[in-house]
Amino acid sequence: MEATTHNKIIKYGFYLAGLANIGGVLNATKFFTNDAVMQVDTEVMSQFGLIMIIVWGLAYISVAKSFVKVKWLVLVFAIEKFCYGFYWTNWISNNDMDTISENYPSASSFYSTYGINDWIFFVFFSYVFVRLIIKKK
Repeated sequence: MEATTHNKIIKYGFYLAGLANIGGVLNATKFFTNDAVMQVDTEVMSQFGLIMIIVWGLAYISVAKSFVKVKWLVLVFAIEKFCYGFYWTNWISNNDMDTISENYPSASSFYSTYGINDWIFFVFFSYVFVRLIIKKK
């Protein structure tokens, strides 16, 4: 695949990552009018935490056209996604989703899936970083 075509696909990956963060939070919280997500995990998914997830999404979008110039920031994005993915894996292993579905039905689908998104974008950002490192040699 030609480098510019490949870079264009990667650019859209950054847009998708940003929109997944922003849209995921806004959809799960119904634009911050439903606090079920915040009640289930008051640590990471507090109102402040959810706002910061949106900020991360904006950061991904902000470098979509210039990711080639910020390879170390791409690594930071991969680390950030690893942290959220790892946290979610531990969280999902230690919480009863049936109880959450019963008590917080509007939050259950968010908690069942958000970590999958984080792991996918961890792989994406890691791939982009490695590609940028190898390309420079």
